[in-house]
Amino acid sequence: MPALPFYQVDAFASRAFEGNQACIMPLESFLTDDVMLAIAAENNVAETAYIVRTSETSWNLRWFTPAVEVPLCGHATLAAAHILFTHEGFTGDAIAFDTVKSGRLTVRKLEDGRLEMDFPSAPVNEIVVTDDVAVALGARPVQAWGGMFYAAMFETPEAVRALVPDLKALKSLGAPGGDWDRGNFGCFAPGGDGVDVTSRFFAPGSGIDEDPATGSWHTMLARVMSERFGKDGLGCFQAYPGRGARIDTVLGGGRVKLIGRAVTTIEGRFFL
Repeated sequence: MPALPFYQVDAFASRAFEGNQACIMPLESFLTDDVMLAIAAENNVAETAYIVRTSETSWNLRWFTPAVEVPLCGHATLAAAHILFTHEGFTGDAIAFDTVKSGRLTVRKLEDGRLEMDFPSAPVNEIVVTDDVAVALGARPVQAWGGMFYAAMFETPEAVRALVPDLKALKSLGAPGGDWDRGNFGCFAPGGDGVDVTSRFFAPGSGIDEDPATGSWHTMLARVMSERFGKDGLGCFQAYPGRGARIDTVLGGGRVKLIGRAVTTIEGRFFL
């Protein structure tokens, strides 16, 4: 019976039960797509990341939700780097992850122990808030942007925390290649308890009702906040009920740095 190395990590967290869960599986080579998707569904956390070493400092990386393979995932990238630095014996200064749709992603360990990821930050464009979006979210945003996802701005962090969206309706909105990817909505407001911005991320289009910590969303949020408020460096809090995640961002040169911590919660073997 084949046994594969398996780790579960809370990413963008300083202790267990915070941030977002990711399963990390270092492999000698990628499994078939259907098997990797089946494992991700079995793991049943927001993301399962598979990594295959290609050199002393680089790995190929792929990410799967329980429903689909995705082109970019920040929290699982952070978790993968944490595993390599903490459990797999990597002693270098930086890890390079090569991906099909997001290019090369670099992760460095900072002096204070936090991990800094260098990600692309795609352009955004302001879009009209339509009635169907307002109804699906259960509240009308004051402004919205399209890009990788739908970004909906509300007046206060309290309004963001109070959202109870119609997830079935959200899943049907948007389309790949349009203003935003179908069924993926970031909702935010400036301010919060000691942070620049508070947000939540609903992703029924990716098989996740609400994501606890979403690095890819913060690459878009960093650009929206920079263009709307002139802030290139942000302290961010993703306010998933009962958990919460701290993600710091620095935007510059068409890229964004995502900074956070991670902790290992499970180590073992996955038996096929």
